[in-house]
Amino acid sequence: METSQIIYIIITAFLGSFGHCIGMCGGIVIAYSGTKINQQWNKTKQAIAHLFYSFGRVLTYVVLGGVFGYLGGVVTFNNTANGIMWLVAGSAMILAGLSLLGKTKFLTMIEHSFSKSIWYQQSFKSLLRNQSLLSFFLLGMLNGLLPCGLVYSFAIIAASTADPFYGALVMLIFGLSTIPALFSLGFFVGIFKQSALRNIMIRLAAIAVLLYGAFTIYNGYRYLTEPDRTLRECH
Repeated sequence: METSQIIYIIITAFLGSFGHCIGMCGGIVIAYSGTKINQQWNKTKQAIAHLFYSFGRVLTYVVLGGVFGYLGGVVTFNNTANGIMWLVAGSAMILAGLSLLGKTKFLTMIEHSFSKSIWYQQSFKSLLRNQSLLSFFLLGMLNGLLPCGLVYSFAIIAASTADPFYGALVMLIFGLSTIPALFSLGFFVGIFKQSALRNIMIRLAAIAVLLYGAFTIYNGYRYLTEPDRTLRECH
């Protein structure tokens, strides 16, 4: 992976987490912060609990990235297929960026949550009643399975690497970059729910997503026209 790709992923995920992720997952973070966090715990233990939740969520993303990277490797059996995969990934990012700006309903359309399923609700309630650090980690893993347009977009990026390791790396970078927003929301409940701040972050995230989408489409074009050179640079 190129350094520029890593930087784009960090910026896009960081801004997206303050905009889109807080809107999607903020309710869950606030729910467990009010239920699972014992106010008699000192700040250090509370911070560790929030980090366990975040690390569980990131682990799910890494596993998904590895799976998508493997599947991408199966699909991209030649340079043309590889280039097309990059173009699809970039197009998905463009649609996600436009959706964040309210121009399309792309993210809404693909975020069909299975959180209403009996299995999910029972698991969520069980973990919510438990105050062990392991339960925070498992709750994070569970939350990582929730359908999310931004996660899907990066999962496609992971698939476009056509490699389980690099796919997992894409999702690791993405997941770690989302920690500051959701950790802050949990540690200082409500501070980032203010509409003015969220609106600014959503717009910045949309710009970052659009730029990364354009960059990815450009990489796809180069993959189709200069496959050997692009393959060396991306790996």
